[in-house]
Amino acid sequence: MFLISPAYAQAAGDSTSTIMQMAPLALIFVVFYLFLIRPQQKKAKELKGMLDAIKRGDRVVTGGGIIGTVAKIANNDEVLIDIAENTRVRVLRATITSVLAKPVPASAKDEKNDKDEADEEAAGEKSESAPPSGN
Repeated sequence: MFLISPAYAQAAGDSTSTIMQMAPLALIFVVFYLFLIRPQQKKAKELKGMLDAIKRGDRVVTGGGIIGTVAKIANNDEVLIDIAENTRVRVLRATITSVLAKPVPASAKDEKNDKDEADEEAAGEKSESAPPSGN
């Protein structure tokens, strides 16, 4: 008989205790939303945009770690990727994890090469006209 403790009823109409009991749960939900759910949604949106923007000539990495160049967009779900000379693989667009580099247009490549050559020539002329060091 001494093992049974008397039960006490909770006072009715105590709304502040109900709010205080729900506050930690609401706080946990807010923290999960801000630190877990929202960043994942943002990352998924960026990935979808990247996959939609893939075009011929982009260097991509697949989920399996294969690096290649996009040769052709077969349809909305499939992409043909050149992974080696005369080796073309058909992969699902969703398996592409990242785009490594955007292709540089041929005219921009030519301008860059001309600029680099001019810089090298200028550096060579300066080194020829510089007096020898007195070590």
